[in-house]
Amino acid sequence: MFDLRPVGYVIGLLVAILGATMLLPMAIDLAAGDPNWSAFLESALITALSGGLVALACANGVDDRLELQQIFFLTTGVWIALPVFGALPFVLGAPEARAVDAFFEAMSGMTTTGSTVFAGLDGMPRGMLLWRSMLQWFGGIGIIVVAMVFLPELRVGGMQIFRSEAFETSGKVLPRAAQIASQISWIYLALTVACGFSYAAAGLAPFDALNHALTTLSTGGFSTRDASFGAFQGTPEYISSVYMILASLPFVRYVQFMAGTARPLFTDSQIWTYLSVIAIFVLVIAAYRVLANDDHYEHAFREGVFNVTSIISGTGYASTDYQLWGNFPVILFFFIGLIGGCSASTACSVKIFRYQILFSAIRVQIKAIHAPHGLFHPRFNGQKVDDDVLSSVTSFFVFFVVTLGLTAVLLSATGLDATTALSGAATALANIGPGLGEHIGPAGNFAGLNDAAKWILSVAMLIGRLELLVVFAILTAHFWRA
Repeated sequence: MFDLRPVGYVIGLLVAILGATMLLPMAIDLAAGDPNWSAFLESALITALSGGLVALACANGVDDRLELQQIFFLTTGVWIALPVFGALPFVLGAPEARAVDAFFEAMSGMTTTGSTVFAGLDGMPRGMLLWRSMLQWFGGIGIIVVAMVFLPELRVGGMQIFRSEAFETSGKVLPRAAQIASQISWIYLALTVACGFSYAAAGLAPFDALNHALTTLSTGGFSTRDASFGAFQGTPEYISSVYMILASLPFVRYVQFMAGTARPLFTDSQIWTYLSVIAIFVLVIAAYRVLANDDHYEHAFREGVFNVTSIISGTGYASTDYQLWGNFPVILFFFIGLIGGCSASTACSVKIFRYQILFSAIRVQIKAIHAPHGLFHPRFNGQKVDDDVLSSVTSFFVFFVVTLGLTAVLLSATGLDATTALSGAATALANIGPGLGEHIGPAGNFAGLNDAAKWILSVAMLIGRLELLVVFAILTAHFWRA
């Protein structure tokens, strides 16, 4: 049995820090004279004490060098522990949510999925709205660090192709994570502040600007309004689109840019492919809106830019119910959501680099058919793709499709209709936010689903956020025997 103390120490420390951050929304409610502040005080004490005690109990086993099993367990454990404690204010506070709803909301926040079971957001205490946004902001920076440090180390889903992009990958895992987190944090914070000021300049109230800045940079999609971004039509939609794109680009490129190496930011094939895909889909949607829905040009373009960017990045803001546009855009948005942004970003879903590697492999196979004696290799960013990377990417696609199908079947077994089950499975596994259908579409929420479906979707969010194989690996007997 491997030593769990280093894992427990890190998880306990992060839980204790999460408890300390609950004091900020507590202060917001206290200043507003809202009695909901006491729920945050209780939650903060429970969370900070629980995390602190676990960290103290495991402190004698701290080791800077983590084994492979410990990294798997740590990565999954953090994304379970933080939503559990992050759900406490929802149970003790204003929504007085049941355990299943509170955990669903917290898991949706930490995984930056953006699906919600809460209604009446316009009248919810400000501290609770801020806490939802903070959960997403924490989850956004957390997944960047995981994608840059742990997933390449674990050779998950082809992520090992990025092992030595900007940081030395040999040596100790935890110090490297701290180094990367420090540099990323300043960039992440600077972009969030810039986004908040941009929203405020466009007319959003300071509190709305703050919350939407937190959920835009995390590509999370929680809003302070039941109408989501439908309450902020016009210029804010363009601003949001810009920052959603910035958040879904590789943060390692920003680190390199700040270090004086700008070239990778402008030559990364991931970035150019991602931007090209967005441009193509925006033009398609805008043209459809003009020709089929008789929309005027600027509105069609604005709604196309905003909604395409929101779905492909996994943010999940909704400015309108695009299900009313017709069947074509609905089907298109479903598949757009399964593309995703770039690696080492806050974006969700499959990620654009995996499609690049997959299509490169397909081209190689076609060339080999035409020239059986030729030597062809899949390439990514001008470099040859190793067999282990190609195998890892292929495995990811297989696992994604199988998990998507299994989740949809399980959801349908709880009594959901086919559209809700399939789109719910996709939106949870790809961490997108809204689904399709009357209940979980862009104009609805997940409150009306049965408890079994909410638990299934919560697990699917976790699996999808951690690139599937991380979670599945610790469920195997071989993992525990090794």
